[in-house]
Amino acid sequence: MNIILRRWLNNCKRRIQQRLDKTDLRGCGRPMFTASNLHYEASGRIRGISHGGIGAVHALARQWGLIDALDRQLHVLQIHLPYHESDHVLNLAYNPLCDGTCFQDLELRRHDENFLNALGARRLPGPTTAGDFCRRFTRGHSYTLLDILNETRLKAWAHQPRRFFDRAVIDMDGTLVATTGSCKQGMDIAYDGTWGYHPLVLSLANTGEVLGLVNRSGNRPSHEGAAAEVDRALDGCFRGGFRSALLRGDTDCSQTEHLDRWDDDPRVRFVFGYDAAPNLKGIAEDLPARAWRPLERPALPEPPTGPRRRPPHVKKALVAERGFENLKLRGEEVAEFNYRPSACHKTYRMVVVRKNLSRERGERWLFDEVRYFFYLTNDWVSTAADVVFTANDRCNQENLLAQLHSGVRALKAPTDTLESNWAYLVMTALAWNLKAWWALALPTPPGRWQEKYREEQQWVLGLEFKAFVKAFVRLPCQVLRTGRKLVYRWLGWNPQLSIFVRLVGALRC
Repeated sequence: MNIILRRWLNNCKRRIQQRLDKTDLRGCGRPMFTASNLHYEASGRIRGISHGGIGAVHALARQWGLIDALDRQLHVLQIHLPYHESDHVLNLAYNPLCDGTCFQDLELRRHDENFLNALGARRLPGPTTAGDFCRRFTRGHSYTLLDILNETRLKAWAHQPRRFFDRAVIDMDGTLVATTGSCKQGMDIAYDGTWGYHPLVLSLANTGEVLGLVNRSGNRPSHEGAAAEVDRALDGCFRGGFRSALLRGDTDCSQTEHLDRWDDDPRVRFVFGYDAAPNLKGIAEDLPARAWRPLERPALPEPPTGPRRRPPHVKKALVAERGFENLKLRGEEVAEFNYRPSACHKTYRMVVVRKNLSRERGERWLFDEVRYFFYLTNDWVSTAADVVFTANDRCNQENLLAQLHSGVRALKAPTDTLESNWAYLVMTALAWNLKAWWALALPTPPGRWQEKYREEQQWVLGLEFKAFVKAFVRLPCQVLRTGRKLVYRWLGWNPQLSIFVRLVGALRC
């Protein structure tokens, strides 16, 4: 960071701290909003955009070879007049990063001269052209696109420290994509009556990246096709340098016919939820009392502001007052036993959690209830409690799916066929992966600030998509070309700008 830029950042920070100083009470005798006599004018020479951070995202995609790989390997268009494959893919990927939520929002940036200048583009595809590009996709094209993204991912991982590659944690789950359309090919009724599609999503829990995304008809089970996608994800993780991998999934993903094959690889461990079948319940009930141990959940961390007095539990009071039935957890116990599924030739470790519940109506106790939860694993080293906690951590993938649904708006079905909607899912979800790669590209050089830089990197990885866009993409900038340089000149400041500057410096180096 040069001295002029550092001085500008420090001055901006100092001025905002002075404005927010609680001890300075000057002007508090009147409301803070005092602007009046406002006028709007057009600028003839100064050109700016509201999403100046998109330049750094584009530089990242170019430096890691994503643009060249798309044009070299993805062959969807017969002639390039005037757009190439990379133009279409990046157009849909950048749309969520610039607050777009649908095809129609592409029209806003297509008619924004300053946005076109900021990306060095003469023109961009419109909504109709982008939809036509999606409809040209076949199943093979979608897999080719996923392969290209996986190859780019390896370059993002290559800059990480050695401890990053200790273990890849791969989560898998299905999610429903509802649609109100009536003529979309491949749509069907899901288990809960929803019309639409049922994509399979594989993610890397370490970074939150989407490793695999396959669109399926709405009535397909969660585990369909999961084994093949797991094999693709494992191959990519091991080629990227990970020394081991952990597979996690719910009860629908415990594909017993593949467990022996995965267990043959000493690098692979798995923890899958398992259906509480009557035979398993019988085994759990027959376990001796000494086999059960109390399951102690780890305590929640103390808030940085110190402990606070809990407010009254309004929901609990209303349930009791109105006489609703309620389940209360009285305690949890954990045990384990050896078990061989019918489709396996090997015996694995079955960890079972027994939840002791009481069913109540209002203040009256009705009866006690016991429920069992089973987890199948080939991990013979960790304690039974650690296996349970590891399996429960998979719930964080629900947050990722929520981000893909409502943050990135990737899990939608705006086109008319299963394959074209699959293409839209993958290209739009690229925005979420670009966020993760943006964080992984942040340098963490050794020295006195290394730990601080690593904490910042983990903070960016954990940001919600909307928060990431606000902090690092929605940066008002003046755009100008001087000499052979395309210059983004900041017109505002936010507290995260110093992190942004470190990334830009790393990309330029």
